[in-house]
Amino acid sequence: MKLKTRAGSVVFDNVTKTYGKGSVTAIDNVSFTIQPGELVTLLGPSGCGKTTTLRMIAGLEHATRGKILIGGKDVTQLPATDRDVSMVFQSYALFPHMTVLENVSYGLTVTGAAKNEAHEKAEEGLRLVGLEGYGPRLPSELSGGQQQRVAVARALVLEPEVLLLDEPLSNLDAKLRRQVRTEIRELQQKLGLTAVYVTHDQEEALAVSDRIIVMNRAVIAQQGTPRELYEKPASAFIADFIGDANLVDGVLIGIDGEMARIDIGGLIANLHHRGQSPGPVQVAVRPDAIRLIQGDGSTDQSSLKGHILHAAYLGNHMQYSIASDLGELFVVDGHIDTPRAIGDEVRLGFADRGLAVVAIDQ
Repeated sequence: MKLKTRAGSVVFDNVTKTYGKGSVTAIDNVSFTIQPGELVTLLGPSGCGKTTTLRMIAGLEHATRGKILIGGKDVTQLPATDRDVSMVFQSYALFPHMTVLENVSYGLTVTGAAKNEAHEKAEEGLRLVGLEGYGPRLPSELSGGQQQRVAVARALVLEPEVLLLDEPLSNLDAKLRRQVRTEIRELQQKLGLTAVYVTHDQEEALAVSDRIIVMNRAVIAQQGTPRELYEKPASAFIADFIGDANLVDGVLIGIDGEMARIDIGGLIANLHHRGQSPGPVQVAVRPDAIRLIQGDGSTDQSSLKGHILHAAYLGNHMQYSIASDLGELFVVDGHIDTPRAIGDEVRLGFADRGLAVVAIDQ
């Protein structure tokens, strides 16, 4: 029995959520649209409002003000039971006394589906997540990754308009996280599902998302594709939160159309000015955009002086902390055969990409 795909849109229209008679604001006038078939990740630090936003889509929390639509239907005041969504929880939330098949078919049976139909759909759900034949087992007989797949299958068999995933990989080790996130992404694309994914892991968000909504202090700090957020961060917060950017001071000394000449410690970079006026600016510099110039660089005037404070070998690259006139810089360098030692004097330059002018956070 094939599972149906009914991808719906999600719209937040000026939604606010407060607690304690308005004394605590969890979500502050937030608006966004998720298109049918999109996987959108809500990303941000703890307490930013991302989980509250997900719970409001699910109907587990209700808006204080504003409007929420799913599939074009106003669900703002509807309870969770009347919303066409399914959630995959961080803790898996499997029933330990039920078999895998019983766990996957549970939601169908409690909503009145015939037992045979529920089991057929459950078998199809298990096949989709690569667990065909695992139906008779108990959750305790499965690995963590397999239990997470069961939780995904249980959500899929309800054929929701929107699939919600709340930190679904946080209980898995690093290698298994990479594997399962790839499986979730491939399944979402194969079925054309609308999915809303919550994580605090920047790499995970970059890997699985069509778009990312970064939240901070109850509002949206920036939203866009993974590439847009990484290469064109709008603020110092975004640059630092996604990709560990070095935030350094520069001076905008000239504008030519959309481009500007930026003096960064005596080195000139041509970057998009992004609405900034001549004068002091802040520049985000990715760790892999800082080049350690081979040799001692003593004759290279288009470079910065520095010395190694810390050095770490990470297999396929070196990580350095380097003291410079721009401050302490975090640098990733691929020259593992010629590592620099703590205390070494070095010369630094910038790559052609990986730098961006950002708004100074207030």
